[in-house]
Amino acid sequence: MVKQFESKYIPLSNYFKKCIKKEFILTYEEIEAIIGQALPNAAYLSSSWWKKTKPPALHYFAWIDNGYSVKDVELGKSVIFHSSKEIDDEEDDKEQDILVIREAELEDARPFINLQEAIFSETDFMLYGESDFQMTVQQIRKRMTSWKTSSNSILFLAIMNGQIAGFILLQGTHAPRARHRASLVVGVKKQFSRKGIATSLINRAFLWAKEVGVTKLELSVIKENTIAHKLYQKAGFEKEGTRKNSLLINGQYVDEYYMGRIIE
Repeated sequence: MVKQFESKYIPLSNYFKKCIKKEFILTYEEIEAIIGQALPNAAYLSSSWWKKTKPPALHYFAWIDNGYSVKDVELGKSVIFHSSKEIDDEEDDKEQDILVIREAELEDARPFINLQEAIFSETDFMLYGESDFQMTVQQIRKRMTSWKTSSNSILFLAIMNGQIAGFILLQGTHAPRARHRASLVVGVKKQFSRKGIATSLINRAFLWAKEVGVTKLELSVIKENTIAHKLYQKAGFEKEGTRKNSLLINGQYVDEYYMGRIIE
């Protein structure tokens, strides 16, 4: 029988589904990053909240249903989880990166600003450069509210090992003749590069597009950004044109490729 618990704990459940460790620690900060919301006050005030196994509370199904139980709690700091599943010692000794991709929540506004600022400071291949991005939490929350109520826009965050590692933003238009398409922007922090995060984000975007009826995805990529260009080609995007002198970066004009993919 499938247990029904609060939807905000679904990303945490997905985390435990992927975990192969006999025992591990998650900090409160990491758990809140995974679910995209603050834990309730009870989680900070009493260890019994973590060790509940009876209704009406249902949050514990996120780990119980995946073979884990709470071994110990340091209130306000961290939780030790222990697996009742048979886990091979070799598997347990392996380094494991656990990736959870979820829709952004309003409480992610400040972390999303921090994420973008970090990414923009690490590369010259984004629309904004270091210190160019000037938006308040209130402004971002307003945009997030708009994306959440839109039928063809959404923001997904990639959470790796309890840390916000990247994002994919898909934005559509209200124009009736163009509501079938959305433009996307992908960004991943340098410390999480080469871990397949960008590919996972793009694949999640494809699933979302099919779910909501978006049949065309578009993007632009700076001509010199060969790594991203190859990534998008591998994901099925085709070059549809070139925009000359599209951006001015460090005093130099650069061209952009426009790419698109039809979603069957």
